[in-house]
Amino acid sequence: MSNRFKPKFNIKKGDTVVVIAGDDKDATKPRKVLEVFPEKSRVLVEGVNIVTRHTKPSARNTRGGIVKKEAAIHISNVMLWDAKAGAGVKVKRSRENGKLVRISKETGEAIK
Repeated sequence: MSNRFKPKFNIKKGDTVVVIAGDDKDATKPRKVLEVFPEKSRVLVEGVNIVTRHTKPSARNTRGGIVKKEAAIHISNVMLWDAKAGAGVKVKRSRENGKLVRISKETGEAIK
């Protein structure tokens, strides 16, 4: 991406999303967003894209060994979860009282 425009995404840290593409695809299982990387268009989702890291012993980790942790996936592979609809939904943004609010296109209700 160019440095000229900052990308805007409808997904924030702490949101509940469903994975709609990839090995961990499950449109019925909501998961939590741990971190968002807008400059890379990626998100870190709890329990998705587990990778194994082989770590050397260090002062912090004296044993070393194999550690399993989540890796980031592309933001286009996740969809915001709407509890009222019980599924992933598309989102539009509108201003209410000077604040941007995310609104589900399916139910028309604001997403907290």
